[in-house]
Amino acid sequence: MAETADKICTSSVTENGPTSRTLSIEIAPDVITDRLETAFGTLRTEAALPGFRKGHAPRGLLEKRFGEHVRDETKGQLLSSAYAEAIDEHGLKVVGNPIADQTESIELVEGSPLSFSVEVEIVPTFEIPELSGIAVKRPVVEVTDEQIAGEVERLCLGEGDLEDRDVAEPGDYITGHGVMKAGDTVIHDIPGAVVQLPKSKDEGMILGVVVGDLAKQLGSPKAGDSLTVTTTGPENHENEAARNAELSIGFEVETVARIIPAEADDLAKRNGLDDAAALEGVIRSQLEQRVESERATLVRQQIAAHLLKTIEFELPKRLSAQQAGNVFERRRLELMQRGVDQQTIEENIARLRSASAAEALRELKLLFILSKVSEEKGVSVSEAEINSAIVSMARQRGERPEALQQQLVQNRQINGLYQQVMEQKALDTIAQDAAIEDVSADEWNAYAKSLSEPASE
Repeated sequence: MAETADKICTSSVTENGPTSRTLSIEIAPDVITDRLETAFGTLRTEAALPGFRKGHAPRGLLEKRFGEHVRDETKGQLLSSAYAEAIDEHGLKVVGNPIADQTESIELVEGSPLSFSVEVEIVPTFEIPELSGIAVKRPVVEVTDEQIAGEVERLCLGEGDLEDRDVAEPGDYITGHGVMKAGDTVIHDIPGAVVQLPKSKDEGMILGVVVGDLAKQLGSPKAGDSLTVTTTGPENHENEAARNAELSIGFEVETVARIIPAEADDLAKRNGLDDAAALEGVIRSQLEQRVESERATLVRQQIAAHLLKTIEFELPKRLSAQQAGNVFERRRLELMQRGVDQQTIEENIARLRSASAAEALRELKLLFILSKVSEEKGVSVSEAEINSAIVSMARQRGERPEALQQQLVQNRQINGLYQQVMEQKALDTIAQDAAIEDVSADEWNAYAKSLSEPASE
């Protein structure tokens, strides 16, 4: 029977567990014959071989010259098409990449069927419970003069001048070539890396990892020094070779500098404002917006915690093992949306690398839950909403929206931003029907502390 446009294979599914399935697929001999005939027919019309007019080379010669390539290419197309057809036929919502190790050794033979099996992980099956009336607390927060002064100080540092120093002291910056290794494996090789000597405690960050005694190991370096920092790699590092490994970080110091803060009046005038008082007024408005954003985030976090506590299901095992890197990117985007500066973002990510792997599983579970909530409640994200999110992030970071958008595209973070906005909208949809109680800052702090304390047995 000749191949039809509708179906190229037969398939069956075996359940291996809640989130694992094995697809057994067979492509019929006549389908293989038709595909090979088509492939060689196309090749004959295009191939120009010595001694033959185009389109007249014999099949045997084409087989000898190009047979292996044609069969490999046709096999790849058939395997891909058959896999997609089987997934669609059985209605499987696949996550991650399939495992099909034996496909490399399969040969495409005219007149013989092609059989193979694929192991896939699928989206977990679970039910969303009633979501109205979830109890949530939200702090009433006032922007203080101290917060405004702190933000002015941060901005003045950001716009300050670098002053070269002979010897680095706490708070100073060293720049140079940093190389992180786990044994002989190079994890990072970064020319122009920047490290700030810890200011008021021994702990600090170097090449993206937190080192508990960094100040002690660095000492008081100067330009030309060769430093070595040792530490244990965090169990959640994106690079598997670094996880729980003994890391050696070599650092060739090229420059030592201190930031001399800009004057507040000068900074105001650079931004088209009259004086420091006008700058403080702008900062107050920005902080008030940030407070509202933080309040919304706290509501979302409580709703997310409720969902994680009340909905149980098994996670895909292989996807769970790959989740750490995704968690870091999601957290980075979240902090960018909240207007956190780049230095603080990287410090947050470094500490997250040191956190338990349970955080990665929590984020993965929440992703599945909110994806289903979005589906059931018809939550969608428009291009205008993505653009609005980028404009908001750019404004808080003091960047041009088009430059930030280009950065997100280059770093392949646009899809992550889309997913994040989708999840925030899903949580906000649930929040519309939540029982929200506004409480004082003191009440909120006591409540937040109670949430972080382990439950008594």
